[in-house]
Amino acid sequence: MPVGGLVPQATDDAAELVVRNASIHTGDPRRPHAEALAVRGGVITVVGDDKDVAPHVGPATKVVDALGRRVVPGLNDAHLHVIRGGLNYVLELRWDGVRTLRQALAMLREQAARTPKGQWVRVVGGWSADQFAERRLPTVAELNAAAPDTPVFVLHLYQSAVLNRAALRAAGFDKDTPDPKGGQIVRGRDGEPTGMLLAAPSALILYSTLAKAPVLEGEDRKVSTRHFLRELNRFGLTSAIDAAGGFQNFPENYGTVIELARAGQLSLRIAYHLFPQTAGQEIADLTRWIEMAGPEDGDEWLRLNGAGENLTWAAADFENFSQPRPELGDYENEFEKAVRLLMENGWGFRLHATYDETIRRDLAVFEKLAAEGLFPAGNRWLFDHAETVSAQSLDRVAALGGAMSVQNRLYFQGEAFLRRYGPGAAADAPPIRAMLDRGLTVAAGTDATRVSTYNPWVALHWLVSGRDIGDLVLRSPGNRVDRETALRMFTVAGAELTGEEQVKGVLRTGCYADLAVLSDDYFTVPEPEIAHIESLLTVTGGRIVYAAREYEGLDEELPPVTPAWSPVAHFGGYQASRPAGVRQAEALGEAVAESEQHRAWRARRGLAPGAADTPFDPCFVL
Repeated sequence: MPVGGLVPQATDDAAELVVRNASIHTGDPRRPHAEALAVRGGVITVVGDDKDVAPHVGPATKVVDALGRRVVPGLNDAHLHVIRGGLNYVLELRWDGVRTLRQALAMLREQAARTPKGQWVRVVGGWSADQFAERRLPTVAELNAAAPDTPVFVLHLYQSAVLNRAALRAAGFDKDTPDPKGGQIVRGRDGEPTGMLLAAPSALILYSTLAKAPVLEGEDRKVSTRHFLRELNRFGLTSAIDAAGGFQNFPENYGTVIELARAGQLSLRIAYHLFPQTAGQEIADLTRWIEMAGPEDGDEWLRLNGAGENLTWAAADFENFSQPRPELGDYENEFEKAVRLLMENGWGFRLHATYDETIRRDLAVFEKLAAEGLFPAGNRWLFDHAETVSAQSLDRVAALGGAMSVQNRLYFQGEAFLRRYGPGAAADAPPIRAMLDRGLTVAAGTDATRVSTYNPWVALHWLVSGRDIGDLVLRSPGNRVDRETALRMFTVAGAELTGEEQVKGVLRTGCYADLAVLSDDYFTVPEPEIAHIESLLTVTGGRIVYAAREYEGLDEELPPVTPAWSPVAHFGGYQASRPAGVRQAEALGEAVAESEQHRAWRARRGLAPGAADTPFDPCFVL
């Protein structure tokens, strides 16, 4: 935008982008604060005051006036299923940020009406029953009423899924369908499936059912991924570490991001992991991949970071906190083979491990290999999640050269964890302060998209406040972190997990020009408002990849969302909170609606005059 007082001076060495009049948190201890920066060739060339960047403004320089707003390094989600999420994004109806079940069901009903025959309406991750004013899941009857003919699949955390009648038919569930191992198909008195699936404790029943829904093909996959990356850019994300996951095959499901990288169309830097998909075939898969590629193959936009988050299926514990901790069988023999193979070939890895019982067993294998000199050996490795990791295990991790990555899973599952393990365990889950006190690298992420939302500011609020989605305080004050530490966990620490800390995560000369101009000052807004921050301008590698409000139109144009009936095309992604006055008006409207429902209930029973209205939930009709 034109900025008075800055006259183009530079010629040969002109900056391509200048951000001025800003309150910049650089993340660099040598210069923590600045007012302006200049970018050329995708990297930062000047950090200082307006007068420092003025000589670098040329006729073609884009000058962005930050209007005094807070600027931070681009965020880096250290555990995000970005590849899988991108392949499915435009097919999913997002309930992230929706405050009432009434609104969620209205969205579902409207989407079912526009969804063509043969397609499903799917709600997958980013929400919890505890976020709704009604504090409950939708019922099967509500799904059937909202979509009598269109299959509807609603995933709730790692715990359950609710399907309507049409989805049961489409998925092939009937009276004779057996329960899969670790899962339960809830049945009525007649033996027919009711529409509820339970993880008991394995979530594979949920994910395998979702895998029966139609998928995108060809160019639609690219469009979906590009719009998902733009949605991540909306919140100031400029990097992510893809943790792979079930139903994400290599190399087939990685082809879309590879093609976008070749075309220069990624707006988010991705470091990815490889996850063996077939039990009993893990060593063969790892051996084949080691022959195909090596860690850090790629460039600053797309690079291989190692194996995981599972190495062998038998070693994975399940994180359904509404169920008891799973008792794992003997897995050490194959697990040791996998770890040895990776360490001997210079590969790093990450491990899904929820419980200290699993972590202790894994560490025993590592210590056995350490006696042979394989730990610590410079390979980057880490534990993910680690909600109940003990102090003794953290000492062992530090001795073996490991790191930690934590996610805000208990923001969504906190009450289930509290009920099962008690307030003492919840206060220390995960023990973030104990990790940091040992000097461990502790990176933060969301574990989106199938459980948590991909909005990193929700996770940052959880790190700082210790509260869950229902505003329940879980983590003790001693196990919370200050805002600067939390931001470092979402910037520099993530870069350390990929070996890029010298060029990423801070705003200083020579580093990648990855930054976000925020809607609100992260360091001064009231604590509850942290979760509602968004980026107004996101820059990755010097490119403006997202722009809103005063900056709208400065970002790169994307193709329209396809297919045209996509939920994202109509509702968008994360449902942003409204200003306080609008929220108050909505709450008043909801109270009026509830009063009318109560009047109708009384009228049906002859307790009040007036005709009965159609009930909102047919389950409660007597």
